[in-house]
Amino acid sequence: MSVLDERHERHEGRVDERHDGWRRDGWRSLTGARTPAQALFRRLFLINGLVFTVGTFVLALSPATVSSPIVLTEVPVLIVGLAVILAANALLLRTSLAPLDALTTLMERVDLLRTGDRLTDSGNGDLAHVIETFNAMLDRLESERTASSAHALAAQEGERARIARELHDEIGQSLTVVLLGLKHACDRAPGDLREELRAIQETVRSSLDEVRQVARRLRPGVLEDLGLQSALSALSSDFTQLSGIPVTRVIDPALPSLSGDVELVLYRIAQESLTNVARHSGAGEVRLTVSSGPGELTLGITDNGKGGTIENGAGIRGMRERALLIGARLTITSPPGGGTDVRLVVPGPKERS
Repeated sequence: MSVLDERHERHEGRVDERHDGWRRDGWRSLTGARTPAQALFRRLFLINGLVFTVGTFVLALSPATVSSPIVLTEVPVLIVGLAVILAANALLLRTSLAPLDALTTLMERVDLLRTGDRLTDSGNGDLAHVIETFNAMLDRLESERTASSAHALAAQEGERARIARELHDEIGQSLTVVLLGLKHACDRAPGDLREELRAIQETVRSSLDEVRQVARRLRPGVLEDLGLQSALSALSSDFTQLSGIPVTRVIDPALPSLSGDVELVLYRIAQESLTNVARHSGAGEVRLTVSSGPGELTLGITDNGKGGTIENGAGIRGMRERALLIGARLTITSPPGGGTDVRLVVPGPKERS
């Protein structure tokens, strides 16, 4: 079973859990259980009532008295009593509502492409339920986002494979037939036309090579046939040939066995990173590394360009979505003038599950 299928099954399971949760919530409503808003209102009412009750007892039992009309010497006593009541009320309310500030901060910074950002403060009293509900909502949104991305990327890969087959089988074959026809015509043509036919023949041959390169980029057949190391080597060679930027490859020869989904994500992220280097970095060299450590595998692409990469582009968002599909962590550091470092850390099978 592929990672995409597993993601789909987990998504369906969470939908069932959500329906069960709705049934439980409905039962709580029928049995008269308090809602979070009612619970918060009750807490605030009790806090205020407690403060005012204590203040009333203190004033009643203290030797301080208030005349009618109020004597000037009694005004400080009333002001001090009111200040104490307000201060106690403010302190209790601030302590009770403090987790809302942390919850608001989390709402402002939340990003579904950067998972695991949760509010660890459990709150106090009934606010704990609000925080737990918000964290559960983030879990559902991330799960649904991952499932949707898995379906979209699977469809994208299928469409790429179809286009690559059509380019190779139809357009490629047609250009090959044209090339053979031109060669036959060139051999039989008179001398004054032979040079023109040879120029046309070279143009067709160049177009055929471009079609094959596009087909290889759309569907990395070498990845399916020879594995990740050979695919990354071929990708680096093609990149250097097209851009003129040398790539230094350091690939661990003892890489663990990887699933097809993981290899495809590694290849696509390396491909997009090299494309960004050629388009935006102005780099003179690139270093591509693949290393394995205890329980994880790391892919790194580093260049010596101008840096300052904007992280909200469509290409980088696509890289982050692919990383989420296999439970990997993608980090991009690009200080101005310091080059760009793309690092993908893939956990082992046990950690991903």
